[in-house]
Amino acid sequence: MIYVGIDVHKKHCQSALMDETGKVLEQVPFKNTGDGVAYLIDKIKPYGEAKAVLESTGNFWLKSYEALEKADIHVSLSNPLKTRAIAEARIKTDKIDAKLLAHLLRANLVAESYVPDKETRNRRALLRHRSSLVKTRTELKNRIHNLLDKYDLQPEYTDLFGNKGMEWLRNLQLQSTEKTILNSNLELLEALNSQIQKISLEIASIAVNKDDVKLLMTLPGIDYYAAMVIANEIGDVTRFPEANKLVSWTGLAPSTRQSGSRVKHGTITKQGNKTLRWILIQATHNACRNDERFQNFYQRIARRRGGNKAMVALAREMLVIIYHMLTRNEPYRSMDPELYRSKLKRLERLGNSSL
Repeated sequence: MIYVGIDVHKKHCQSALMDETGKVLEQVPFKNTGDGVAYLIDKIKPYGEAKAVLESTGNFWLKSYEALEKADIHVSLSNPLKTRAIAEARIKTDKIDAKLLAHLLRANLVAESYVPDKETRNRRALLRHRSSLVKTRTELKNRIHNLLDKYDLQPEYTDLFGNKGMEWLRNLQLQSTEKTILNSNLELLEALNSQIQKISLEIASIAVNKDDVKLLMTLPGIDYYAAMVIANEIGDVTRFPEANKLVSWTGLAPSTRQSGSRVKHGTITKQGNKTLRWILIQATHNACRNDERFQNFYQRIARRRGGNKAMVALAREMLVIIYHMLTRNEPYRSMDPELYRSKLKRLERLGNSSL
């Protein structure tokens, strides 16, 4: 058995091959490309059975991870925030970091990050791409609003970006340069709308056959897209022994400072899955409007601590409920049957229309 520590960067990586006694057999630099990883695998194979660990760095690790996995090499992903031996080292070089990772792997001391299966990774990528497009569209709409504010133009329609609102925008009489900018933004907006609609239909075609997605949709504030995000970001819920572990992993747990007998709780840690945290915060707005229990929960905290903190607390409460729903395979006990049927009907219409 040999142990392979890999320090990952955007273009180049450094690996250390170590035997069971801790002796470094080879230091292998390689390019972060398909050919580069294949070169590393060729170096590993002659030693027989091997385990490898990579440090999680953006998405740069994914190419090497998948190639090693395909080559039947046991591979894990190190959590950089918890790999203190590397994070706090006074002398840091790629060779030292790779060697330290190999030592931690050999001693079974790697703080691993969860890596879902390839199918889940692909669905995550699709869902996050849609989210990115929606954020870009929001920025574009804000630029159009800023342009209107510059000329004190008040839209005549409640939905500025509906059919009639868009027609009104196209017919605005502005200076030549401003008109060009507006038209350019409107064309970009239409292109984004088309792409978002196309991807939404693809997501719906996947969601319509997912029992866990339909289960999560029984919760108020959760439509098929939010349910898909939640299910795929959490992955295998059984890896969390209790609800508080999931809350902490999402970054919704309050930070804690303790000195002697004094314990102080602060804001949430935000050290966790930001995508899951974001979708839960979004879901709380609709949940408050459609569920009396959540509305009362929100108002009780908002009176004492303000609206923003109440929304975060509600997102945490919803996540605890989601944990129990998934682990017990039970729908939300206070679900609105009529609202749920409406959600399912829309999902089936969208999901089947893309086939």
